[in-house]
Amino acid sequence: MAGSIESLAAKLAEDTMKVMDQTGEERLFVEVGKVLAASSQSLEEAYLTEIRVRLAERQARRFLIQRMNELKAAQAPKGSQ
Repeated sequence: MAGSIESLAAKLAEDTMKVMDQTGEERLFVEVGKVLAASSQSLEEAYLTEIRVRLAERQARRFLIQRMNELKAAQAPKGSQ
């Protein structure tokens, strides 16, 4: 059963992130979580964990990209900026 919950939560989180990206609704996952809470606390918890992990990864990736861009800009020859 635990494996089913995790796989369902992961798929639902993935789908939610896609809809959030398409619509710009940054807090849509909260609403989905509320719907889950009404019927399955276990699935809600697993889903919110999946969402948090994905959002954290996204934020960390943006940070790394920004840092690499800053590093490249600092290393670029002065005349080519």
